[in-house]
Amino acid sequence: MRIHFTGIAGAGMSAVALMMRDAGHQVSGSDADVFPPMSTYVAALGFPVTYRFDAANLPADLDLLILGASAKLGGEDNPEVAAARARGVRIASFPELVGETTAERTNTVVAGSFGKSTCTALLAHILRGSGLDAGWMIGAISASLPATGHWGAATDMVLEGDEYVIGAGDRRSKFALYHPQNLLLTSLIHDHVNVFPTFADYEAPFSALLRGLPADGLAVMREHPAIRAVAGETSARIVWYDTKPCDGWFSRDVTYGETSSFSLVAPSGRSLPLTTSLLGEHNIENVVGVSAYLLERGLVGETQIASAVASFQGIRRRLDRLTTTSTIPVIEGFGSSYEKARSAIEALQLHYPTRPLVVVFEPHTFSWRSRDALSWYDTVFEGAARVLICPPPGHGAESHHQSTFSEILARTSAAGVPTLGVETADEALVALSELKGDEIVLLLSSGPLLGLPDRLPGVFDRIYRA
Repeated sequence: MRIHFTGIAGAGMSAVALMMRDAGHQVSGSDADVFPPMSTYVAALGFPVTYRFDAANLPADLDLLILGASAKLGGEDNPEVAAARARGVRIASFPELVGETTAERTNTVVAGSFGKSTCTALLAHILRGSGLDAGWMIGAISASLPATGHWGAATDMVLEGDEYVIGAGDRRSKFALYHPQNLLLTSLIHDHVNVFPTFADYEAPFSALLRGLPADGLAVMREHPAIRAVAGETSARIVWYDTKPCDGWFSRDVTYGETSSFSLVAPSGRSLPLTTSLLGEHNIENVVGVSAYLLERGLVGETQIASAVASFQGIRRRLDRLTTTSTIPVIEGFGSSYEKARSAIEALQLHYPTRPLVVVFEPHTFSWRSRDALSWYDTVFEGAARVLICPPPGHGAESHHQSTFSEILARTSAAGVPTLGVETADEALVALSELKGDEIVLLLSSGPLLGLPDRLPGVFDRIYRA
């Protein structure tokens, strides 16, 4: 089958394209207005990619067009969509393709408000290291894996399950199409307020996901009141995990550092010593959940878990250190939601407790730009010494109540955090070139952040040399 992906630089889209190529299909793609790390990642994948939308991009023998959901793609107005429709070519979403092609696999869905990319990548890394050729689909890049998508020869398939809706014309959550046999549920905190206005709206697809698990399936879930509240929806076997003692798996004796160590405690009381280079308590939690899942299913042994956890390099943009010689570390985090932003900030405060934290933030997602979530700015930067905020983008602004740049700055300042608005990379570089030298800088966004992740490390390595 010949498949064209319109919006190929989307994290999920490129992962599925790789899966399909592995499965023997011919793949091509197109996109526009892309930025690192996905732009450079997609450029190196080895299949035809065009950086404009044009009917001429579609192969003559095209069987299927997969359309991404980003507002910038233009939906039905996209010229590739119009050309495919005129030719009678089927148009579908990537969740539909994943659901259809993995229907006979043993699917594990990793879902939750946060932690799912890291957990999916860690699962794939451990299975790969154990010699099990499982498939995987991950919506982020990990240095520990050769690709974000892999078809695999084994029955098992590990899928990052996104609760966000498939598109404007299909309001189902993406993971609703993945027919999981097993589930790892990391968290349940209100997110995506533009499509889930209330927590009950947000909770509903997770309840449906649990109801869809078979009775002989396994649900490994984080110990949390919101998850406990929906646990009764499933007939699958439930196993709990946490970072404190619970009725399941948990961590004990945690020591934080450049390499953190802790004991993984099983329900039987047996403990397994583990080490990880990942930063923050939330990543200890991720390791506990993944380890519990694999050991409960008997897919790998304890020695394999310990070795793979220690070697796992994490996810791009999830607390990556970008500088090499600078006395001020520049670390890039992923700030698509309140919980993700707070987790990144708290992780750096935990590992660097004596260093003033300077946050450079871009309100890129719809949630951060929505007036319905302005209250997030009241507490999200708590503990930061200073915050630089970039302007919110305008794409899709008509679909929700978008806050203005001035409103975001005023709300953050009112929370008592020294705040500066920066509209260009040069403005940010000027502000950041006058630091004392004992700070730590966190770049926080799910967008391009004015290109600072590419420019800032070189500047800091030059002007803040040891």
